[in-house]
Amino acid sequence: MAIFIEAITTLLTLAGLAYLLLALWGTRDFAHYWRRKSVDAGFAPDVTILKPVKGVDQRMYAGLVSHCRQQYAGRFEIVFGVSSRNDPAVSEIERLQVEFPECAIRLVECRERLGTSGKVSNLVQMLREARYEYVVINDSDIRVSPHYLTRVMQCFSDAKVGMVTAPYIGRTAEGGRGLTVWSRLEALGISTDFLPGVLTARRLEGGIHFGLGSTLATSKSVLAKAGGLESLTEYLADDYEMGARISAAGYRVELSNEVVETTVPEYHFGGFKDHQLRWARSTRDSRKLGYLGLGITYAVPWAVMTCVASGLALWSFSLLSVVLLARVAVALSVGVGVLGDEQVLRDLWLLPLRDFFGLGFWMWSFAGDTVVWRGELFALRDGRIRPVHPVGSQ
Repeated sequence: MAIFIEAITTLLTLAGLAYLLLALWGTRDFAHYWRRKSVDAGFAPDVTILKPVKGVDQRMYAGLVSHCRQQYAGRFEIVFGVSSRNDPAVSEIERLQVEFPECAIRLVECRERLGTSGKVSNLVQMLREARYEYVVINDSDIRVSPHYLTRVMQCFSDAKVGMVTAPYIGRTAEGGRGLTVWSRLEALGISTDFLPGVLTARRLEGGIHFGLGSTLATSKSVLAKAGGLESLTEYLADDYEMGARISAAGYRVELSNEVVETTVPEYHFGGFKDHQLRWARSTRDSRKLGYLGLGITYAVPWAVMTCVASGLALWSFSLLSVVLLARVAVALSVGVGVLGDEQVLRDLWLLPLRDFFGLGFWMWSFAGDTVVWRGELFALRDGRIRPVHPVGSQ
């Protein structure tokens, strides 16, 4: 039995090492693609930014301001959507309108509830108010550079592109109580775990066929051909579904080289656990076959288990050393090289802990079908969510 366990963990470690090498290949391919790619710098169609908002967090306003400071050749407007005029975010939007009178900013009250997902329900109603053919959807806490719209919209100069999405980093607090170990693990996972998986999938599948919620840029006509937003009101991973449907409609989904920021909350373990399980189970339902293979990507935990199973044999420590070297190489090439996330250097020592938690949540994700989202418990079936009962807020 001991020999059998040792053989299994060794095979899983080698498979994980192979994945890390594929991730480095995918990263190199992505960087090379954008070095040689030419875009029409003068292509700047008019665009509507759709931002559904609910409540206020500490860094939301800075993200909103970054959208108003776009250096964009075309016209753009920002349409905010709230479920109620009593939402605390309304005062922040009114403040934004006063601070940036030259920017076209509108607020839409979305009174209808069209499905389980309040966010998508609001987006359906906001889309009706959009003046322009092209739309960019992103979350309220997303922070962007002044060239964000220029770089995203230039991709549409290729008529085959139906959606543009963007990589992102998770920005933690600079210090103090907000910089918890759980927040650091969350941000580290985005830059060194999640995006390497995206770049690997992009290389192996000949492109990406899904969207990332950090940016979902498309046009009304393409969205209509893909089934519209109305068909997504019951889905948890609406960003993934939107990209998958646009890809299935015959359009290309482009991963931009424009990196944006999202805010990582002041997580304690409960909030970290809820978010990780929600991500894991939504991915499990969206990419069933790919998700089964995700378990082998955690090479460091498998290598440590191989050391234990082999009775601390010298060869197993050699294998662990190679795996650690490959894991650090992926973290630095993607997290620092592609994303420019300096937090990776700060938290590099947490990589093994991050990978053990990642493997644990992957296993845990198969033990149930419930997710916590915005303080509510939902049952998840084939990507669709159904409310169960309210739980304590994250």
